Amino acid sequence: MQLFSRFITKYVKTVIAIWTIFFIGMVIFAIQLPQKLEGDGFFVEGDHSRMMKELSTTFDLPEKSIIVLFENKTDEEIEQVLSNLKTIEEIDNILSPVGVEQLNKDEFSYAILNFGEEVDDYNSIVDETREILDGEKGVSITGEPVISKDINLASQKDLASAEAIGLPIAVIVLLLAFGTIVASLLPIIIGLVSVVASLGILTLLGDTFNLSIFILNIVPMLGLALSIDFALLFINRYREERIHSSIEESVQVTIQTAGRSIIFSAICVMIGLGAMAIIQVELFQNIALGGTIAVFLAVLAGITLLPSLLIVLGDRLNKGRILRVKPVASKWRTFAGFVMKYPVSIVILALLLLGIGMIPLKDIELNIPSAESLPTSYESRQAYDQLQETFDFGKDATVYLLAERQDGWGTDEDLNKIFEIQEKLLGDPLVTEVGSIYTTAQVDSVEMWKAAIANPQVPGVLEIVQENFIQGNQMYMTISLDTEGSSTEAQKWVREWKDKDLGVTFALAGHPKFNQEIFDEISDKIILAVSIILVSTFIILMIAFRSLLIPLKAIIMNIIGLSSAFGILVYLFQYGHLGFEKSIIALIIPVIVFCLVFGLSMDYEVFLISRIQEEYQKGLTNTQATVDGLVSTSKIITSAALIMIVITGAFAFTDVVPVKQIGVGIAIAVAIDATIIRLMLVPSLMKLLGDWNWWFPFVKNKHK
Repeated sequence: MQLFSRFITKYVKTVIAIWTIFFIGMVIFAIQLPQKLEGDGFFVEGDHSRMMKELSTTFDLPEKSIIVLFENKTDEEIEQVLSNLKTIEEIDNILSPVGVEQLNKDEFSYAILNFGEEVDDYNSIVDETREILDGEKGVSITGEPVISKDINLASQKDLASAEAIGLPIAVIVLLLAFGTIVASLLPIIIGLVSVVASLGILTLLGDTFNLSIFILNIVPMLGLALSIDFALLFINRYREERIHSSIEESVQVTIQTAGRSIIFSAICVMIGLGAMAIIQVELFQNIALGGTIAVFLAVLAGITLLPSLLIVLGDRLNKGRILRVKPVASKWRTFAGFVMKYPVSIVILALLLLGIGMIPLKDIELNIPSAESLPTSYESRQAYDQLQETFDFGKDATVYLLAERQDGWGTDEDLNKIFEIQEKLLGDPLVTEVGSIYTTAQVDSVEMWKAAIANPQVPGVLEIVQENFIQGNQMYMTISLDTEGSSTEAQKWVREWKDKDLGVTFALAGHPKFNQEIFDEISDKIILAVSIILVSTFIILMIAFRSLLIPLKAIIMNIIGLSSAFGILVYLFQYGHLGFEKSIIALIIPVIVFCLVFGLSMDYEVFLISRIQEEYQKGLTNTQATVDGLVSTSKIITSAALIMIVITGAFAFTDVVPVKQIGVGIAIAVAIDATIIRLMLVPSLMKLLGDWNWWFPFVKNKHK
């Protein structure tokens, strides 16, 4: 780090020039990112996606649909609206409610606009549909493409709202920490540069990767909070050094100390993000990619651009003083002394508080969010809810079975096999209906089918039915289950049936299969992901502090703290307390919050333990080093944590439910980590373990 620090202080203007050019270029791309985002990211390469494409290609089943809901409309009015919609070129076919009893109930009717696999841009189709329907009273649209676009719009509004709330409060926290306008604005500048650059890079990658709409919130949330945190820690250490050293020397020492801590912290965060990427769900891989870019740029700006700006500013860093920051070392020393005096009692109290937070965790329920992600103020959400209420939309799950025989389905043996599969399915207690050539033609046996197809009085009718279900060597059936598509019962059914021996090669698709693949991919990989995080973090902290106990303690305390945070999240959202609307926790939340916060919490662990280690290596006893480390870092760690809480917690006031849950979850976890764990558990355990904290086999820690 010494060579690097000297390099930065030598080429200050060059560093600033490079960052300025880079930032301007990224601004141009960053504003284009929303146009590159589509879908919620809940996608895995599995049977569902492959079979749905095959069904769309071979049997003309729609890959996606837009639903048009009519209220108090006559048949003539409905037909006129649908006639206007036919001008949309991409529509494959329209299922009209006129004359179809199932699509009409009370004063409501709905039509389905079906699209084939050739459609690339559904956003423009949604815009065109809304333009055609503009001014039509009693007509609204919903469906996956519409909901996806609305979540995108809501995410953009949420980002603006969260920044409008979080940034001013962050500035206030920085003012309380530094007292001057210039010093307080510098971390914000670093944060904005990092975030804009991250979004610009993601735009460039948008043509190579499918990017989820949720990264528009998560990446700025993570990038901004980390950038400001890193800058806060860096500037604080610089100001300490500046008291007794020149500007350049102070910057160099800060890069070598705080800069080193920042790099280790960033590595811990990136390990969490990297571990998330092994779960082959598109959203996790998007967050891993975007988050890694944001963290990398945050630490790069923190150890290159920030020190360069500090040198250029010099003592003008303290210009614009509006607050006289009073020293609080004596208060923190009193607190640290209290912790050192009663370590056992404080450990018991801390664990009791964390245990209380864990209690609601036993009731946690997880789901894959869809329309529920949107607030009820959106038309697409209102239409979706109305379809559920009036037509029991989604009450029965539909599964598709696609079977293949190498020689086709034209022989008597093949007809018998189709009937045999159908009867096996109908014999399942959860199956309410099967759509096949037999049930559609309303024939009860293979013999009746043969007789009917040979009857000259029904020419071509059964051939059409057969073509609808059989093409070449492929045959499909539709299966209706007496349970909701998102239920665990439906997932269990497809999980069991995919391994059954039906005498043919087959695969399943449909909403239950989609959910089952997502849940199974996460459950199958989460142990590996967590193991990677724990082992990697242990090794990095072990190398950083030359200790076995310190990284082990850090990992155990993080797990306890996160468990308590998840329990509180259940209390707030699932129970619906403190003004939060009742909502099931999104399946992605525990994974994302764990992977992100486990790394983020190491930010404060590294910073605190690094200072304790510095003092210990100067010759202080373990207790004295712990007290001095706690005194010198507590204020800045508290300020850094408060900024993290403010930036992420501001998303509590946004509309998209999963993003709200992620923001609140991170804020709670960081609050627990920075208070109960970092200020109570860590110093208490450091006191209780004494010099054993620094035990490392075959290597003796420096201690004068």
